[in-house]
Amino acid sequence: MSALATPVLVLVFVAAAAATWRAGVYLSRSTDALDVRFGLGEELGGLILLAITGTLPEIAITSSAALSGHLDLAVGNLIGGIAVQTLVLVVLDAASGRERPLSFLVGSLVPVLEALMVVVVLATAMSGAVLSPKANIAGAGPTSIAAVVLWLAGVGLVNYARRHPMWRGEAPESAPGRRHGREPLPAGAERPYAGARTAVVVGVFAAASAVTLGAGVALQGAGSALAGRIGIQGAIFGATILSAATALPEISSGIAAVRIGDTQLAVGDILGGNSFQVTLFLLADLLAGTPVIVAEHHTDVWLGGLGLLMTGVAAAAIIIRPQRTFLGLGIDSIALVVIYAAGIAALASVV
Repeated sequence: MSALATPVLVLVFVAAAAATWRAGVYLSRSTDALDVRFGLGEELGGLILLAITGTLPEIAITSSAALSGHLDLAVGNLIGGIAVQTLVLVVLDAASGRERPLSFLVGSLVPVLEALMVVVVLATAMSGAVLSPKANIAGAGPTSIAAVVLWLAGVGLVNYARRHPMWRGEAPESAPGRRHGREPLPAGAERPYAGARTAVVVGVFAAASAVTLGAGVALQGAGSALAGRIGIQGAIFGATILSAATALPEISSGIAAVRIGDTQLAVGDILGGNSFQVTLFLLADLLAGTPVIVAEHHTDVWLGGLGLLMTGVAAAAIIIRPQRTFLGLGIDSIALVVIYAAGIAALASVV
């Protein structure tokens, strides 16, 4: 896209963003309907269906970077996006339109388990940077393989915790949504695609996924070209503009989930997407034929640490359940904004 004029690039970027946003709404609604028909529940729906489809832009960018030999771009894309996508929780908090924060409304410890999955798989993947490129299995790094194994184990644990809760607690005034996929929606909420056949819902889900993937490729191409012309540094661009653009599926699908009363689906979309995104290191390794994490820079370490810190704050807020809002946001959302802003400002001062 570098040959296109700047106004055309802007138009492509905006059009791709709009398409991604709209597709995210259809993804959320179709996922909600599939949750009901397949009995997945909000946790698995967000952790698997929305997480994977919301990560389609990252899949496109990572695959392209790995195949072209731009290993640092693949690493930066996978690690740098965690913080921005965690920041999406702030947008969902604002979109909840209630007097209570989103972290208060979730009313379940399962999202805390999902947050721990992010911490475990991200820390595992990042630690591979100290290994030699020769330490690989069929071209894949040991930590990339370990991250996938740990993610799969985490999915199993989330499903077990959902079906066999060992804690008995109360979360007054919470609005988690349908915990087991077949429970009734909250009063006044609309059931998406109630009269449609399952095949139609699957078709909507597949079409929205395809749009998300195509738009993600366009966002990356147009965004990178625009950043080069504006003169934004690569690390800052990847951690802000590009990450925000590729987070659009999570934003639109998350807002749609919140508005239909499924707060656990919305939170599971974000945290599940973050943990699944890290497993893409294995895909990048296989495409590149070598462990890509060895291309990790100090900026990636900083952004990875920022993502881990923000994930910890989000998990703690779900446990503590702050009740008050300030300017329509919970104190945890305000903390996430401050932490992210401070982290990017500090990064900008050293790159």
